[in-house]
Amino acid sequence: MNQKSLRTDDDVNGVMDRYADMIYKVALSQTKNTANAEDIFQEVFLRYLRSSQSFESEEHRKAWLIRVTVNCSKKLWSSAWFRHTVPLEESIPFAEKEDSDLFSAVSRLPTKYRLVIHLYYYEDLSARQISYALRIKESTVTSRLCRARALLRELLKGEYGYETTI
Repeated sequence: MNQKSLRTDDDVNGVMDRYADMIYKVALSQTKNTANAEDIFQEVFLRYLRSSQSFESEEHRKAWLIRVTVNCSKKLWSSAWFRHTVPLEESIPFAEKEDSDLFSAVSRLPTKYRLVIHLYYYEDLSARQISYALRIKESTVTSRLCRARALLRELLKGEYGYETTI
C-alpha cells in the first residue's frame, strides 16, 4: 500500500503560526459565520497536513492555502446540509462604530467582491497576488475591486449621508 507521507509537526506548526489568522479571516469573510469559519479553518489545515504538494515559494504556499480556503467555502455552500439550514445572525464586537459599519457593508457585498476586498485591504495582497491565488486574470481582480468600492461607496453613503473615499 502506497501511503502519502505526512508533513512534519514543525512544518505544520510554522505554517499555522504564519497563516492561521489569514485563513480564518478569509473563511469568515466568505461564510459570515464564526462556526463555519472555524470548520473551514480546520479543514484547510487538515488538507495541508495530508497534502504532498511541494511549494516553489512562500507566495505559492500562501496562494495554495487561500485557494483551498475558498474551495472549502464553496463546498460548504453547495452541501445539502448547508442548503437546509437557517443562518444565525452574529454580532461581532468592534471598538469603533465605523469599523462595525464597514464590516457590515463589506459583508453585504456579493461573495466575489467581498473576497477581493478582504484579500486586498485586510491581507495586503496585490492584485497580481490575488490573481495568482484565485486563478483569475489580474484585470478581473482590478475590475472587481473597482465595482466593490463603488458598491461600498453607495452602501456607506446612506449610513453617513456624505460622500466617502474608498
